[in-house]
Amino acid sequence: MSLESGTGSGSLWMEYAPGPPRPAVDGPIETEVAVVGGGIAGICTAWELARAGHPVVLLEADRIATGVTGHTTAKLSALHGLVYADIARIHGARAARLYAHSQQIAVDRVAEVSEELGIDCDLERLPAYTYTEDPQKADQLREEAEAARAAGLDASYETDVPLPFPVVGAVKVENQAQFHPRKYLLGLAADLEVLGGRIFERTRVTRLQEGSPCELTTSTGHTIKAREVVVATHYPVFDRALLFTRLEPKRELVVAGPLPEGQDPGGMFLTWEDNTKSVRTAPYGEDGRRMLIVTGEKFTPGAVEDGEVGRHYDRLAAWARERFEGVELTHRWATQDNVTTDRVPYVGRLHAGSRHAYVATGFAGWGMSNGVMAGDLLAARIRGREPAWTSLYDPVRLHPVREAPAMLRLQAQVGKHFIGDRLPGAHADTTADIPRGGGAVVRVAGRRLAVHRDAAGTLHALSARCTHLGCIVHFNDEECAWECPCHGSRFDVDGKVVQGPAVRPLEQMDVEDTVEAADVAEEDE
Repeated sequence: MSLESGTGSGSLWMEYAPGPPRPAVDGPIETEVAVVGGGIAGICTAWELARAGHPVVLLEADRIATGVTGHTTAKLSALHGLVYADIARIHGARAARLYAHSQQIAVDRVAEVSEELGIDCDLERLPAYTYTEDPQKADQLREEAEAARAAGLDASYETDVPLPFPVVGAVKVENQAQFHPRKYLLGLAADLEVLGGRIFERTRVTRLQEGSPCELTTSTGHTIKAREVVVATHYPVFDRALLFTRLEPKRELVVAGPLPEGQDPGGMFLTWEDNTKSVRTAPYGEDGRRMLIVTGEKFTPGAVEDGEVGRHYDRLAAWARERFEGVELTHRWATQDNVTTDRVPYVGRLHAGSRHAYVATGFAGWGMSNGVMAGDLLAARIRGREPAWTSLYDPVRLHPVREAPAMLRLQAQVGKHFIGDRLPGAHADTTADIPRGGGAVVRVAGRRLAVHRDAAGTLHALSARCTHLGCIVHFNDEECAWECPCHGSRFDVDGKVVQGPAVRPLEQMDVEDTVEAADVAEEDE
């Protein structure tokens, strides 16, 4: 997909200054609390604890607030699509009330903290909408509006929706928010350091040994000892509770660009129809214009055919241009989320036997409110308090009967990729077939290699086995990355981990720029 005006591609939020670099861990460290992961959940957890007087160390594999948090659409809302009717049905009416209360507290918490600390993060209080264009789905939205209202939100069903195209109706919740996530989190990180917290970047944690104290080990062999450990790495890199059997990774695309003056719809909008479409705007320039941000076209990372990611971008851009006349699309990026089998995030004990290790994951596309909620919840638990919604989010919970269909479907998908991608003929490409800028999994001398040809024509070959659980990776041609369809790990063309749960790089291999003799022999057979 070409971008109009030929300007920058990439996350709008990542254009903001990265902030001062922090050092990597270069020796043994001892602390009271170690937080692994420098996104919104990790930073909020560390800040809440430091504010309460606890010594905290924050460990980030790259730069803070640059991963999923740096690529979100940054809606800060308690209205999460069609979640309330489902939560009430699966967990009960009380659970829906607790969910709504904890999420709205998170929305308000960002407003309170940004004002208190003087963080200018473009915070705007706006209504949120979940809408439909299908008359047959209006009753479903009425049910959701009633469920959200019963859960305690200022919710209503509306037919007058301020979008520039006709819709049948929408759930509307007042007093929600949107903001610039990196401005907020970099401000929070600066205050964390003022409070005595320490932040380390370029520090990948690869091992956790629970105990008293717990011990973390980095990829460079250094150790961090801590009484309490929080794993806030989006998809947990340590999974003692086998959460990967109940987490489904989804990748989602984003396009953005300036709107003509006067066309801001004045809210945040979402429909689950047409492979999901989400809309918001953000401040743009000094003249009062607004940047339109449209998200959608979900897919499982690593599970799409060659060129399909580009076609997803094309469809999303076409939708945005059709619905918002005159928009000039100048940016595109992608984000990734994890969905739990019962619609509620996992925030709490890392596993049933954990006494000093915690996890936060499964935010299902609503990482801003859930990340803030997780920080508050985990900080409270470490301090010995139990918020009313502790058991609702507890990762150890399991509802076998109600979750069984979703769990079976998820594991069937994983099994299909784990076994099917190894079958003869699953990949028939050879190195000669790989164009410049492209990549493919090639069978060479009985081994599956992930081979990328760069713009100069040089081949980069890696083992095609994901270092998490051994599934075969696939190439994302639009983002120039190798992706695991089983659990969502992502690697760059040199094998470096871009996104977990993998913590080790893909093994680098040698390959010739020819059709290997082994391939020729197999074809002759």
